[in-house]
Amino acid sequence: MEDCIFCKIVRKEIPSRGVYEDELVYVFHDINPVAPTHLLVVPKRHIVGVQSLEPEDREVVGHMFYVARKLGEELGYAPNEELAGGYRLVFNVGKDAGQSVFHLHLHFIAGRTMGWPPG
Repeated sequence: MEDCIFCKIVRKEIPSRGVYEDELVYVFHDINPVAPTHLLVVPKRHIVGVQSLEPEDREVVGHMFYVARKLGEELGYAPNEELAGGYRLVFNVGKDAGQSVFHLHLHFIAGRTMGWPPG
C-alpha cells in the first residue's frame, strides 16, 4: 500500500532504527516503547492484520515468531534453565485491541518484569 507507514519504513522512505532484515521481514524499534526493548517485527509484504491472514501467509507468520525467538536469544532475553528472563510477543487485532497501524506486526517487548493482565 502506498500510504501505509510500515510499508514506507520497509521501503526505507521513512527512517527507522532497524535491528534485523531478511527477505520476509524487517525489525525495528517502536517509536513509543512500553519497555526498555520494544521492537516491531513487520512482514515486508503488506498484510492488514491477523484478521486478514490467508493460508499462504503461514510461512511469513511462522517466520515472524522464529525471528522473534532468535532476537530474544541474541539480545539476552531468552529464558534460562529456571525459566527466568523472557519477553512478551503481542499481536493487536483491530482498533478495540489497540491496533493503530493496519499492517501486520508483532510486538517484541522485553527488559522489565511485566504483569498480567497487561494494562
